[in-house]
Amino acid sequence: MTSLTKPRIESIDLLKGFVMVLMALDHTRDYFYQSAAFFDVSNPAHATLPVYLTRIITHVCAPTFSFLAGVSAYMSGRRRTKADLSVFLIKRGLGLIFMELTIIAFAWYLNVEFTNVDLAVIWVLGVSMIALAALIHLPLTAIPIISILIIAGHNLLDNIHLNTVWWGILHEVYSTKILSGNVTLTIVYPIIPWIAVMSLGYYFGQFYQSPFGTEHRQKLFNLIGLGSIVLFVLIRWANVYGDPVPWIHLQTTDRTFMSLFNVNKYPPSLCYLLFTLTFTFLFLANSEKWRGKLVDFFCVFGRVPFFYYILHLYTIRILGMVLAQLTGYGWQSAIQHDFEIDLKGFGFSLPIVYLIWIAIILALYPACKKFDQYKQSHREQWWLSYL
Repeated sequence: MTSLTKPRIESIDLLKGFVMVLMALDHTRDYFYQSAAFFDVSNPAHATLPVYLTRIITHVCAPTFSFLAGVSAYMSGRRRTKADLSVFLIKRGLGLIFMELTIIAFAWYLNVEFTNVDLAVIWVLGVSMIALAALIHLPLTAIPIISILIIAGHNLLDNIHLNTVWWGILHEVYSTKILSGNVTLTIVYPIIPWIAVMSLGYYFGQFYQSPFGTEHRQKLFNLIGLGSIVLFVLIRWANVYGDPVPWIHLQTTDRTFMSLFNVNKYPPSLCYLLFTLTFTFLFLANSEKWRGKLVDFFCVFGRVPFFYYILHLYTIRILGMVLAQLTGYGWQSAIQHDFEIDLKGFGFSLPIVYLIWIAIILALYPACKKFDQYKQSHREQWWLSYL
């Protein structure tokens, strides 16, 4: 056994753990909220405010985790040559893609026939790592320029619809039949601009090493966070560019604000990333001195994110089968045969969904804690760096 040679940056683990726990709320709502199958819960025209907010607050999860993966890649590179880091990123990226198509695919559908293949968040993290393996060989100052150009400019492609798999992989949610029509391929997370979010995180990883101190980092990240939210308000209010769906005035003020903040995630628009990465920068800027049991609680999940991710998916899906059986809908109703979630009327009110979410997190904590302890005391095990 070996101990840590360098202290981990706790604020990064804290943020990573917080968004992983928040992500579980979104997935719990997907499978346990009684109206999930009947309307888009973030549609401002008819969504209730509590359900809308439950969905919108979880938007921060994917961008934050992608950004932090880039930060972690930079810090990992301090112990490796760029060539070694590239190999590591390629291997890890391919591993994530493989897991998306197998273990994670089964968790989403519980369908042993594997008639659905979704290229979702784990897939895009994997592809982004493979892209980052090449980008790290550019001058460091070139990486934020490329990243920002992609993030800011990709909405120019919104009106291009080529209806092909390759264009779907690049920039458009797309579904098609493959393997003689026996399997439905759905591209949920096109790679543009996600690869730029991770590469931007890689650039900002440098601010966690000398000569950048905590005070300098806090000022910079606060400035960027506040600047991002100001840009979001200006661009979104102008209603000309930055999101493929303009906001509209609705019958009430709260529904109009719901429309304003109902930004596009698939693929993530400029407005979506400005809105969500504001949270990322402000959290990182102001959480470095936070201490206490609650911080330790979230950090556990942040140190074992992929282990937790798989565990939480299977817990949610198996619990859904059990509750469906106990409430008379039958466990078979939890098995999906297409992309749309349809539990045939099964579900609970939103307060019950929140209680189920809290129960799931508390139930997963001991296993994550134990694996975290194993991971920290067995750093000589090469495979642990991939989890």
